[in-house]
Amino acid sequence: MMRFMMLMLPAGHCDAAPDALPSADAVEKMMRFNKALQEAGVLLALDGLHPPSAGVRVSSVDGKVKVVDGPFSEAKEVVGGYWMIDVSSREEAIAWASRCPLAVGDTIEIRQVFEMSDFPPETRKAAEGFDDPRHVAS
Repeated sequence: MMRFMMLMLPAGHCDAAPDALPSADAVEKMMRFNKALQEAGVLLALDGLHPPSAGVRVSSVDGKVKVVDGPFSEAKEVVGGYWMIDVSSREEAIAWASRCPLAVGDTIEIRQVFEMSDFPPETRKAAEGFDDPRHVAS
C-alpha cells in the first residue's frame, strides 16, 4: 500500500473572508465522498482548513523569522483541505480524486507521501530515534 495526500485547491479560496464557510449543500456532497473513502477502508485522515485570510505565514528571511498575517496577495492557489489515503497505486489515488464533487475551478493535487524505506541507509540512520507520531499511544 502507498500513502497519498490529496490536497483540495478550491477556486476563490484565496480571496475568501476569514469567516467564510461552505454551504450545507457542498458539505453534504463532500460528506458522501468522504463516507465512500471511509467505507472503502482507504481513508487515514481528512480536514478542511479556514481560508488563508485567517492564516499566518512564518518564514525565514535573511536568517530572521518573518511573520505575515493573511490574506496573502501573491497566492494564486491555496490548500483548502486534505485527505490522507492509503491505496495500492497512483492510479487508484487518481480514481478516488476523480470521484470528488468538485466545484467549477476546483483542483485536487495528489502527492505521494515519503516512507522511510524510500530513503538511502544514511538518511534512515539520521532519522533513528524519532517516534513516528502515527504509532505513539495517547
